[in-house]
Amino acid sequence: MHSFRFEPTELPPETAAIRADVRAFLAENLADYPAAMRSRSWLGIDMNFSRKFGQAGFLGMTFPKEYGGHGKTAFERYVMLEEVLAAGAPVGGHWMTDRQSGPLILKFGTEEMKQRIIPRIAKGEIFFCIGMSEPDSGSDLASIRTKATRTDGGWLVNGAKIWTSGAHLHDYMIALVRTNPEAERKHDGMSQILIDLKNTDGITIRPIKNLAGEKHFNECVFEDAFVPDANLIGTENEGWSQVMAELAFERSGPERYLSSYQMVRELLKEVSKDTTPQGARAVGRLVAHLATLRNMSISVAAKLQAGEDPALDGAVVKEVGTLFEQSVPFIAHQMFEREPSPHHGDDFEQTMAYTTLSASAYAVRGGTREIVRGILARGLGLR
Repeated sequence: MHSFRFEPTELPPETAAIRADVRAFLAENLADYPAAMRSRSWLGIDMNFSRKFGQAGFLGMTFPKEYGGHGKTAFERYVMLEEVLAAGAPVGGHWMTDRQSGPLILKFGTEEMKQRIIPRIAKGEIFFCIGMSEPDSGSDLASIRTKATRTDGGWLVNGAKIWTSGAHLHDYMIALVRTNPEAERKHDGMSQILIDLKNTDGITIRPIKNLAGEKHFNECVFEDAFVPDANLIGTENEGWSQVMAELAFERSGPERYLSSYQMVRELLKEVSKDTTPQGARAVGRLVAHLATLRNMSISVAAKLQAGEDPALDGAVVKEVGTLFEQSVPFIAHQMFEREPSPHHGDDFEQTMAYTTLSASAYAVRGGTREIVRGILARGLGLR
């Protein structure tokens, strides 16, 4: 049985320089970026912004220098994330690449793959999406049916992935596929492979409009898509354990409490115009929750910096952060009799509209609440 503990942690002094550098970059590149677009947070995609961000040295910050990274600490990267999320920068183009794909390849990839891929990630030259969910699998990744069958020099991939963020814009997909359909346990017989989306025949990508009318997610269909042996990530048939390690990167960062931050900012602006005791109490509770989640998240960053495995702690941050983020737009609704308007309202109304439409999805990313609560229950020895 495990336990979790969130130690009070101060950000080291050296993070101040990174914070100043990121703020200067954002001030220059987002000077005229409207509040309604900032509400997209890390779901906003601007590939040109992502390329500039990499060229400025803000991608691959913690990657080793021998692979083209910048050798920074987890704390320095954490501060960078705080700044871009607080500013509502359109970081969706590189988010998965920097947070998950690069670290996964560094941990499990061959030396040849690391030398081929990692420097280009750090320079903002290539971007990745994640191929996990399937049309009939939902959050049960162990039930995937997309297959990779052995052929001369590699694999032939057949099947489909869905809800794949940014696949229509990105260069590569890291896909979880079934390489041994005869495995006795459904968690066995899976592998992770690197698929070149731009230069591989047999791939059809269909964008899916979300509730806001935007094309962010995709369905990706594979029909005898060839993947060379060199693009197998890690050990064949060990994909399940690798994916679990990858998802740990997804559950504890500042995106777990800052996705609704633009709504908080707009709420503060409205309350400041005519402060009432009721409004002051509501905002006070929001800010207190925000500060507590930040402290919890920084504690997890400290464990990552120390080389520890904070998977259970990260799951707690994900669960509590989801509740907070989903509550923000509804508190805004309760406090002000204003109708959300996605296209024609003022900054408050447009931000409220987008945040309200997005809030339901917060519970899904990084694993549904049922999945995360199951992880917590097992980790605490309750099941």
